[in-house]
Amino acid sequence: MNTNSSMAALGASVGARPLMGRAYEGDPTRLPAESFGLAPVVPPKRNRTAPWDYDREAYKGRNMVERVFNRMKHYRQAATRHDRLDETFLANLQLIPIAIYLKNTAKNLTSVNTP
Repeated sequence: MNTNSSMAALGASVGARPLMGRAYEGDPTRLPAESFGLAPVVPPKRNRTAPWDYDREAYKGRNMVERVFNRMKHYRQAATRHDRLDETFLANLQLIPIAIYLKNTAKNLTSVNTP
């Protein structure tokens, strides 16, 4: 089994649906993903002569993922990668979302308890 057929089998078995921005909706990007058995979720550009349907609800999840990465970049450890060990960098990447969650939870609790 060659690499392309194994990638196609993996994509089809997992049901992978990569969320892609409109900048990557061109045929050179989208068609190879489809040939690997992936179902890319990407809206067509407005000037497409033959637009396709896409899962709008799944595409909305892309915005949430981008916002999480943007918030993570506010932490210097993740943005500058000063860690020498990969394990330390990975640990920081795992701790940052926890810190963001706790910060937002504390902010919500104070706004609810404030008269």
